[in-house]
Amino acid sequence: GKLIGLITFSDILKLKSYPHAVKDSFGRLLVGAGVGITGDILQRVEALYKVGVDVVCLDSAHGHTKGVMDALKKIKKTYKYLQVIAGNVGTGAGAKALAEAGADAVKVGIGPGSICTTRIVAGTGVPQITAVMEAAAALKGKNTGIISDGGIRYTGDMVKALAAGASCVMMGNVFAGTEESPGETIIYEGRKFKQYRGMGSLGAMAQGSSDRYFQDVEDDVKKFVPEGIEGRVAFKGYLREVVHQFTGGLRAGMGYCGAKNITELQKAVFVKITNAGIKESHAHDIAITKEAPNYSR
Repeated sequence: GKLIGLITFSDILKLKSYPHAVKDSFGRLLVGAGVGITGDILQRVEALYKVGVDVVCLDSAHGHTKGVMDALKKIKKTYKYLQVIAGNVGTGAGAKALAEAGADAVKVGIGPGSICTTRIVAGTGVPQITAVMEAAAALKGKNTGIISDGGIRYTGDMVKALAAGASCVMMGNVFAGTEESPGETIIYEGRKFKQYRGMGSLGAMAQGSSDRYFQDVEDDVKKFVPEGIEGRVAFKGYLREVVHQFTGGLRAGMGYCGAKNITELQKAVFVKITNAGIKESHAHDIAITKEAPNYSR
């Protein structure tokens, strides 16, 4: 016989501790990488492909453009079996165009993020649930994933995004306050916070994200036109604690809808509510003395 693999005690511990970890056929954790729409994009993708990346994301603030679709077609032509995510879009037409260009999944979301100012600065964007619904309708019957990117504040927001047609959600603010996030930890008025900034903020643009917003690299940061801000978010503890609350909230939402899977959840019926209904939905007429781990105002 011959040795085809080696399993150590640490591998067994990881398998026991993280039974739902997503792995490839070699037992390695799946890894994705974002690439900008630049002239050397094929060289960048080639370098990633050679080291075993599982999925590449074409990262652009406006994905429904000729530049993004041309780059997508080039990548899929060169690396037929490499999965590619493309975005961002806010309309059904944008989602359909990317899918037809070869995207395995599309990212939906123009301006819903907590640190994004695109809708105010550029005056463009679509409310997130509406955008997800339009994308889902446009891609109905196609084997193309929909990633709802941004706007998630509470666990219930994730349930709504999935019910609206998303395959999964992408979150930044939710995880920015965790111990594992890269933001610097600061103490402000006796409370613990983590620094958080948007890809469209001046700080991020100065360090390389300007191409995402179709802006040239500048030596003078004042020449950038930012579409995001920098700020701080309350410390939330460890990542596993936050994820536990979100998986629990999703189970609860599916239970209330009588859905045993995401496909059934997407049969849920949405109803419009007024501002009075929103107020009624939140904790009201009481002074909160002890915050819950999954709710704050």
